[in-house]
Amino acid sequence: MTWLQIIVLAVVQGLTEFLPISSSGHLILVPAFAGWTDQGLPFDVAVHFGSLGAVCVFFRNDIAGLIRGTGDVLAGRSETLQARMAWCIGLGTIPAAIAGLLLAGWISANLRSPMIVVVTLAGYGALMALVDRFAPRERNISSIRIRDAIIIGTAQALSLVPGTSRSGITITAGRLLGFSRQDAARFSFLLSAPVILLATIYQVVKLITGDIEVPWENLAVAALVSGIVAYLSIDFFMRFVSALGLLPFAIYRLILASVILYVLY
Repeated sequence: MTWLQIIVLAVVQGLTEFLPISSSGHLILVPAFAGWTDQGLPFDVAVHFGSLGAVCVFFRNDIAGLIRGTGDVLAGRSETLQARMAWCIGLGTIPAAIAGLLLAGWISANLRSPMIVVVTLAGYGALMALVDRFAPRERNISSIRIRDAIIIGTAQALSLVPGTSRSGITITAGRLLGFSRQDAARFSFLLSAPVILLATIYQVVKLITGDIEVPWENLAVAALVSGIVAYLSIDFFMRFVSALGLLPFAIYRLILASVILYVLY
C-alpha cells in the first residue's frame, strides 16, 4: 500500500465507523472506485484498533463507570446503575461475538461485494429514517434493561454484513425501543468497545500465528490517523445528533447506493 492509500483509508474508517453510514461498506467501495487492491486483514485490524482507542478516550468516564459496575457485580451489588450497565454491555456483546466466530469467515468470503453494500445501505437507511421519525424519544440510558441490551446486541450482530453499519443498526434498535437519539448513540458507542476489542484480539492472534508479513510502521500510522478522525467523528455526532436526527445520514446512504449502482453496474 502507498502512503496515500493508508491515509485515505484510515480517514475513511475513522470518519465512518461511528457515523451511521457503514465503515465496512466504505472500505470496500473506496478501493473499488479508486482501482486499489483490497487493503487486507492487517490494515483492517489497525484501523479498528484506532477506533477502539477513540471510544475509550471519548467515553472514558463511562468506561470507568462500567469497570466500577463490574466490580459491583462481582461484589454482589447488582442493583446499582453502574452494575446494570455493565450487565447490559456484557450481555449485549454476546450475539455479535457468537455471530462473528461462526460467520465472519463466510461473510468475508461471500458478502464483500458492492451489490451487497447497495442493498444494505439503502434498506437499512430507509429503516433508520422511518424509525427515527416515528419512534418515541422519552427514555434515557438510565432506564435500560437486560431485554433492551439483548435486542440492541442482536441488531449489532447484523452489522457483520458489509454496508449495514454497526452504529446505524444499533442506534436504530435503540430508537425503536424509545431511547432518545443521544442516549441511543451513547449506548451504541459503548457497546462497540468490547466487540471491537474481541475482534481485534482475534485478528491479531491470526496475524501472529499466520505467515503474513506485517508492515508494522504503516499499521501504526493507520491506527493513529483512524483514532484521531474517529474521535472527532464521535464528538460531532454526539453534539449534533439531537438536532440533526438520523435523516441526513439515511439520505446519504440512499444517494450513495444510487451512485454505486450507476457507476459500477
